[in-house]
Amino acid sequence: MLIQISDGTVFYGANDVFENIDFTVNENEKIALVGRNGSGKSTLLKVLVGQEELSRGQVIRNNRTVISYLKQNALSYSDKTIREEFEEVFSDLINKEKELERLTEELKANHNDKLVEQYSRLEEEFKFEGGYTYNSEILTVLHGFGFKDEDLDREVTSFSGGEKTKIAFGKLLLSKPDLLLLDEPTNHLDLSTIEWLEGYLSKYKKAMIVVSHDRVFLDKTVNIVYELEYGSIKKYAGNYSSFVEQKKNDYLRQEAAYKRQQKDIKRLEELIEKFRYKKNKAAFAQSKIKYLDRMEKIEDPKKADERSFKAHFECAVKGGKNVLSLDHYKIGYDHCLAEVTLDIHKGDRICIMGDNGTGKSTLLKTIIGEIEHLGGYSMFGHQIEIGYFDQNLADFNGSNTVLEELWSEYPDYDLFKIRSVLGAFLFTADEVFKEVNVLSGGEKVRLSLAKLMLKKANFLILDEPTNHLDIVSKEALENALMDYDGTILFVSHDRYFIKKIATSCLVINNDNNVEYYPDGYKDYIDAHKPKEETKTEEKDTKPLKEIKLRPKYSITKLENEISLMEDILEDKRALRFEPEYYQDMKKMAELDDEIDDIHNQIHALEEKWEEAMAFEEERSKNAK
Repeated sequence: MLIQISDGTVFYGANDVFENIDFTVNENEKIALVGRNGSGKSTLLKVLVGQEELSRGQVIRNNRTVISYLKQNALSYSDKTIREEFEEVFSDLINKEKELERLTEELKANHNDKLVEQYSRLEEEFKFEGGYTYNSEILTVLHGFGFKDEDLDREVTSFSGGEKTKIAFGKLLLSKPDLLLLDEPTNHLDLSTIEWLEGYLSKYKKAMIVVSHDRVFLDKTVNIVYELEYGSIKKYAGNYSSFVEQKKNDYLRQEAAYKRQQKDIKRLEELIEKFRYKKNKAAFAQSKIKYLDRMEKIEDPKKADERSFKAHFECAVKGGKNVLSLDHYKIGYDHCLAEVTLDIHKGDRICIMGDNGTGKSTLLKTIIGEIEHLGGYSMFGHQIEIGYFDQNLADFNGSNTVLEELWSEYPDYDLFKIRSVLGAFLFTADEVFKEVNVLSGGEKVRLSLAKLMLKKANFLILDEPTNHLDIVSKEALENALMDYDGTILFVSHDRYFIKKIATSCLVINNDNNVEYYPDGYKDYIDAHKPKEETKTEEKDTKPLKEIKLRPKYSITKLENEISLMEDILEDKRALRFEPEYYQDMKKMAELDDEIDDIHNQIHALEEKWEEAMAFEEERSKNAK
């Protein structure tokens, strides 16, 4: 055990952030902490690292555990170079390296057994602690975060704020603490950096807790999920997708239990009403009243579903089939960042992808007329009306209340309509009187989406619409956009969101080259898969006459065996959702190994079935 919270409570004033929670981190665990904005995830991290205290409860720490937490602006004022910052992590190794160099020179002049023994012992320690690999580790992290070799000797103060955060992050990774705490680590990272980070963290040999709304990132990096919701916490074994499936099953179980309990309550209430005024049954009725009072009520799970915003995007005007044509359309400021040729048609949902700085947001701002294009031309179709979402959330009057902000933009609506829309976006009661400048990032996004919904545009142009949104809100936005019958052009780094929404992808590369993938994100991923010669490809090059079908592998028998193994696989998968397994990491790991083994057996049987089918087809052909 590295650290543990027992019966932990944090409250500010009269408001509980979380109450009586138990939370344990063991060696090598990769933990995701998920929950809605404001549920207390960041507070919990600060309690673990000692930046905040529990209001009640106990934090039990292993004194030998080194915990590191990425602090914002950690290196903002450093006058050191990246090399100097990174080498601080390896100061002990560097001192040993210098001592080895000194001993080497001394041995040249005085080769005696004592010096040789001293050198050998120190060299063994140096090697064991990674002395011969720390330079390559530094370069791996440097390149992973998008820096070049020559950047190593630049002072940290010469980099932008976002780059300084990357440098601090890189230094943290190189330090390899026993427990790594990461709060939204993928924020402001481009897609290639996120993918590199996933690979790095998946191989990280120590424990990690990550707070993130990036669902694909969580799928690839964690093996335990803790959900912090409405002041309580629950543990799930597996990655994010496994958590979603388990939670869905929990929902169904809770829904069934709620219905059974409501039916039981109704029956008891009818009994009480029937007998409470009869002398000989009054005691019986009273006992049922006490039973009802003591009963632990099961919450209706549908009420939790109602705590996400409800959006419904629609088009006031249908518009023409041709939405926008770009022909050799050059974008940029003092120089061209990209040249785009693209036809957008009604109903398209196109995602613009690429690393930071390639011109994705610039393209959107140029299309809507905020920036002048540098060449080529653009043409909008008939009756095309644009609704634009700005990732910087700059289109607000900070001194307005939430109510004033929306009403001033749509003055023709009455108060009831405006408040109904705000209520759908979770601004209820006195929350509509909050000033815009005190809203959180997620609240500003919801207010901006409320404005966008009322515009009823037929062409939505969205720049990073999921920034600041928690996972529940992302899902609400995804569902709303999937039901929208207009056209969408959007920029996003959220791969789950891209896969769900995009029908095609436009990728702007660092070399100003633009690629179009008409079949969406899967098309993009398939195009970037490493090309490897597979066994299947080798098999296909063999003449069919070389395939010899052994009698014991008849097609019917193989089909029966595959069917049987698939039934066994489903039974094993179902066990993942039993408490006996998802509450026991060892049992879950053993079950996962069994499932992998069954997958391999099915794959082997399917290969034999393919060979058998090919043999039969060739034999039939030759018979004719």
